[in-house]
Amino acid sequence: MEDVEKQADSSSTRGPSIETSAYENLNRHSALQPTDALLLPTNMTNRDRGWAGWLAVFGAFLALFCSFGQMNAFGTYQSWYSHHQLSSHSQFSISWIGSLQLWTFFFMGGPIGRLFDAYGPSPVMLFGTVLLTFSMLMTSISTKYYEFLLFQGFFFGLSVGSLFYPSLAAVSTHFDEYRASALGVVAAGSGVGGVVYPIMLRQLFLRTGYAWAVRASTLLSVACCIVALVTVKRVEGPKKCSGWMDVKMLKDACFMLLATGSFFICLGIFTPFFYIVNYAEDRALVSQNIGFYVLSVMNAGGVFGRIVPAILSDKMGRYNLLMPTSFLAGLSCLVFWMLAKTMIAVMGFAAVYGFLSGAFISVITPCVAQISDINEIGSRIGALYTLISIPSLIGGPIAGALIQCQGGSYTGVIGLSGTSIIIGSLFILACRLRINRNIWARV
Repeated sequence: MEDVEKQADSSSTRGPSIETSAYENLNRHSALQPTDALLLPTNMTNRDRGWAGWLAVFGAFLALFCSFGQMNAFGTYQSWYSHHQLSSHSQFSISWIGSLQLWTFFFMGGPIGRLFDAYGPSPVMLFGTVLLTFSMLMTSISTKYYEFLLFQGFFFGLSVGSLFYPSLAAVSTHFDEYRASALGVVAAGSGVGGVVYPIMLRQLFLRTGYAWAVRASTLLSVACCIVALVTVKRVEGPKKCSGWMDVKMLKDACFMLLATGSFFICLGIFTPFFYIVNYAEDRALVSQNIGFYVLSVMNAGGVFGRIVPAILSDKMGRYNLLMPTSFLAGLSCLVFWMLAKTMIAVMGFAAVYGFLSGAFISVITPCVAQISDINEIGSRIGALYTLISIPSLIGGPIAGALIQCQGGSYTGVIGLSGTSIIIGSLFILACRLRINRNIWARV
């Protein structure tokens, strides 16, 4: 007992770090867990029990609801544009709008994460709120292809990043043992937004017209952002000066394996969100008024996929959850989506895939935080997303080009999406084994 008390006393004098209990014998850049490390926390911090933390979770939930959740609804815009404003353009061309959103959102992760580490969440999120309002209002009056690329693609993607990264990073500083659970609840906001926005937009498109539908969604988004600005705060750690790019993270084998796996996963994980509505209309032969519900079902599955696996990952290990759910997401594309020819089958695939892909979106952030110092959370999360910006940019257009080249067939798209996700999951497995080769360990 005396040894345990001495250990607790000595650990309390150290600076704050991520996963202090599991990585207390390691330097802050190391991702390797010693074989004799405890798999359960040896001490509890007060950060898991504060109202400020749960207020930050609530605000971050709303921030992701109106930002990343609205981005998840782009399939509704893609379907609408192909029959209305951009009917003279191919699916390949229209998909560049959504891909540019994703690329800007991911690529700006590094700079935005560094700004968060330096100045906190409030200034960055205020900028994101203003830019989101501007981009959506300009989208509502856009008529030319380049206008949609600029306002709904680039500017909206930048606003999403300015709300997304500070929210997740701020919540990460409030929690230790239950970090994945808290971040899972936050990530569920994007899933709920992905359910609400497609239904709301489709109904408003038909009743009020395109322009006022987009303006109504803008009003809802601004209200959510204001609440997030008030509630999302971070726990301050010891100040330190660092450059805009931490070269040490590029030498961290575990971090690079995680980033490489995420690279391949993101090459295919967003493709179903872009094309499931068109697939339902073309292959399941449903009307436009029904097909968009498939996207809402997929995002509804993502709500549970963001919460349930995140909670389980705090009990059985975050990497232990990330790898199998990613693998199964890819497998579901190759098997379930490939064979889905009826509306019921498409809906079933949408729900299953939404759940499995949602697990990746919610668990990847705590996996990064688990191997990062508290003052590097924002930078490392941002760096990861910057590294995966390229596959997010080219994934949608490649899928559109395959559909066009194959005469409307979705076989190549489904094969590429599922295969790339499975390859990425194998890199995640390599990362997990590098942390701890014991397959029964909680990692």
